[in-house]
Amino acid sequence: MASVGSRGDSYDNAMAEALNSLFKAELIDRRTWPSLADVLVESSKWIGWYNNRRLHSSLGYRPPREVHQEWNMLQAHAA
Repeated sequence: MASVGSRGDSYDNAMAEALNSLFKAELIDRRTWPSLADVLVESSKWIGWYNNRRLHSSLGYRPPREVHQEWNMLQAHAA
């Protein structure tokens, strides 16, 4: 897979590269895919799970959606 960053700034895209690696390890590389449609359907499911239900240790064992909603509320109160 090609890098998502431009030449010479790999650290700028470390989070995106980490997510790509995790996506491939947890979903793509674990099975043989009969069709592109199957990849698209399962990718959509994985992204929903990752954002809404998967607990992330770096977020205090909370899903990203919960943390993002909290951040949005804090921003609204600060304005």
